[in-house]
Amino acid sequence: MTQQILLIEDDAKLAGMVRDYLGESGFDVTIAGTGKEGLTLQKKRVFDALLLDLSLPDIDGLEVCRTVRANDSVPILMLTAKGDPMDRVVGLELGADDYLPKPFEPRELLARLRSILRRGKGEDRADIMRFGRLEIDTRSMEARIDGRICALTTHQFKLLEIMAKAPGRVLSRDYLMDQLRGGNLAAFDRSIDVHISRIRAEVEENPKRPRRVLTVRGAGYVFARTQD
Repeated sequence: MTQQILLIEDDAKLAGMVRDYLGESGFDVTIAGTGKEGLTLQKKRVFDALLLDLSLPDIDGLEVCRTVRANDSVPILMLTAKGDPMDRVVGLELGADDYLPKPFEPRELLARLRSILRRGKGEDRADIMRFGRLEIDTRSMEARIDGRICALTTHQFKLLEIMAKAPGRVLSRDYLMDQLRGGNLAAFDRSIDVHISRIRAEVEENPKRPRRVLTVRGAGYVFARTQD
């Protein structure tokens, strides 16, 4: 059965290209040029996933995400040209499953779409969390990038696991320390920032410009649902 995708995007040229590309991969894409049109379609029809642009001409994409999440668990992939990490953080906190910065490669869009659809069906093993190239295996206590085992200490893996189990949620340093103490990790020192840096060195393509473990200044850290 053909999977139905709702694309809420005001750039008609980009929307047409996405529709054609995904159509070649077996998806049926319906385009809405405004947030209001997208919400109307979403209420009338059942879609397998939403592709949601944050910069819409009428309703802010974050408001569209909030409205959809109030009564529907449909997977949502945000499309954003904004450079502020807080836009992504807020979107993830509102319930989006992933984000993809513009401009993007069509193949990456397809891969991320398939990933959120697969997760929505619960096809992943319960003891393995998958975020694109990153796998976090709680059974073996290993984090892997493309199958390569990341060089993390037990404490650092536990810290990564805690954040990954609450994707999109901003976690304070005090909260992370409390969770680590609850896991009998009393030997773990208070240099959370140092351990975060070491985690980034292993799981980020560019640790100086992280896309998975983001810092929210004055608040703590958030693990993004990125699928890169």
